[in-house]
Amino acid sequence: MASLGKIVFTGVSEKQYTFDIYDLNSQWNEVPVIYVVTRENSDKKHTVIYIGQTDNLKQRFSNHHKQLCFDNNNANRLCLIVEKNENTRLDTESDLVQNYKTPCND
Repeated sequence: MASLGKIVFTGVSEKQYTFDIYDLNSQWNEVPVIYVVTRENSDKKHTVIYIGQTDNLKQRFSNHHKQLCFDNNNANRLCLIVEKNENTRLDTESDLVQNYKTPCND
């Protein structure tokens, strides 16, 4: 799975997190991650659709509960940070969710 590049998202704390960018339809491994689902436009700008975390990316995206929302918002990228520590994943997810108005987080 080859990264398409890197992108930085900023939390409400103003901490910056650097994510690797992948095509949303890639095959995923069983890795613990913080992830941001985005729509990359033709000008390479990303609109944040959803922010989440999981201990198993492959299992999470085999049948994601927000897939319809991703489809309705034309999501096409998955941005990832591999993170083994669950508390770090949860803290990072919360920091990011509080800073972005996403259509699929509720």
